[in-house]
Amino acid sequence: MTTGNNTKAYETPNHPYQGERIAEEADLVSRYGLKNKEEFWRAQSELRNMRREARRLLGEAQGDVEAAQEAGSEFIARLRRLGILGETDDISAVLSLDVTDLLERRLQTVAYRKGLASSTKQARQFIVHGHVTVDGARVTRPSKKVDTTEEETVAFDETSPLADELHPERADSQE
Repeated sequence: MTTGNNTKAYETPNHPYQGERIAEEADLVSRYGLKNKEEFWRAQSELRNMRREARRLLGEAQGDVEAAQEAGSEFIARLRRLGILGETDDISAVLSLDVTDLLERRLQTVAYRKGLASSTKQARQFIVHGHVTVDGARVTRPSKKVDTTEEETVAFDETSPLADELHPERADSQE
């Protein structure tokens, strides 16, 4: 099944006004420095699809975790590579994932956690403006999922003025 350009990559909430949900979404949007709730809903939809795939694999294996693990080995390997699942987690751990597990793997959050920026919003700005590289390549998409192998290579572009440690916009907590 291929998705065309006219298909949204996310689903909006079924009920337009639920105060508690709206407050929770707003908290996560601000904590992870997302541009808008659409980015949050996109992450939720991605998580929903992962859970759906895990349920499908477990269902086909009739609840046999080992058989489901074998059938979904590429799926599990991808989640481990992205750092969403731990090395010892099995396929049933996918069902207990939270949307924050996905948001933590975004380049924007990884750059902030590494101390490249003093806030997630600043990290987003640095990325969009082309100051951040992953594995030596400039990345301008804050939503990029960072592999665990690439995590150490997230840094400022050497041609960027921010590469200078004395730049006033650099986060104070530099190693």
